[in-house]
Amino acid sequence: MSQRVYFLAHGRVQGVSYRYFAKKKAVEHGITGWCRNTENEKVEGEAQGDEDSVKLFLKELDRGPTHAHVVRLDRESRDVQHGEAHFEVRK
Repeated sequence: MSQRVYFLAHGRVQGVSYRYFAKKKAVEHGITGWCRNTENEKVEGEAQGDEDSVKLFLKELDRGPTHAHVVRLDRESRDVQHGEAHFEVRK
């Protein structure tokens, strides 16, 4: 069953390739959606896929890439969006 989750990463997540790490992990887990930097030095996005894949993806985001330091990853359910084909990094 598909699910969609909004996420907001807190900590040192900008300037450390966090968004591109998220895209790489999304491709590995078959996740669609998007992510972008926020004005208050966080990274937000939405991830969609089967329940297990989304869970694993969010676990990867909670860890982050090597130079990141994620202190909290907020999650919130969203409605599934049909027709989305990939995961994108937004500016």
